[in-house]
Amino acid sequence: MTKNETLEYILTSGVVAVIRMKDPERLAKVVMAIRNGGVKCIEITMTVPGAVEIIAEMVKTVPPDVLVGAGTVTDKGTANDVIAAGAKFVVGPVFRPEVVAVTKAAGAVAIPGCYTPTEILTAWEAGADIIKVFPATSLGPKFFKDVAGPFPHIRLMPTGGVSIDNVGEWVKAGAVAVGIGSDLLDRKAIEEGHYEILTEKAARMVRNFVDAKRSLTR
Repeated sequence: MTKNETLEYILTSGVVAVIRMKDPERLAKVVMAIRNGGVKCIEITMTVPGAVEIIAEMVKTVPPDVLVGAGTVTDKGTANDVIAAGAKFVVGPVFRPEVVAVTKAAGAVAIPGCYTPTEILTAWEAGADIIKVFPATSLGPKFFKDVAGPFPHIRLMPTGGVSIDNVGEWVKAGAVAVGIGSDLLDRKAIEEGHYEILTEKAARMVRNFVDAKRSLTR
């Protein structure tokens, strides 16, 4: 995929699953379960031991319709490492200009984390492709509506506070995509091996996202 194709894939898919797992066998099952439900953008965070190696292995083994990216990237060395491992998009909890620069130079999609309107505009002007608003839990969908007033051209993606049931609120408020972790990746279901629950949750998540997007064009 080219960078533009990667960006379009994220925007069309709409849902990025934020995964923090170190068990490779369970991780593979989780990825396949949510992929079968329609969630095909996977973010492996750097808080997972051996995350770079996990990304490199996933890139080789996942189906071609699964897009693998890296999360919690806060320095350019790590950005270089995850892109070399095959990550197609790089997500940060904060905005680091050098991370955005390295990511763009490598032809990957840059998604830095921002919290304030000043940070959002600064990151966008530095070349970010999508702005991850984090922690969105503290701000809520109304913040997205307010920011869309002066910045209708900036692509915003909430992470934190997004659930299967409220995803539509975020989309209607202006989110172009969403990041979701625990509400999608049911810990109890994973521990008990009930991966079909994850597939069902992923399908509901995607359905709610798509329905909300469609409602905007009516």
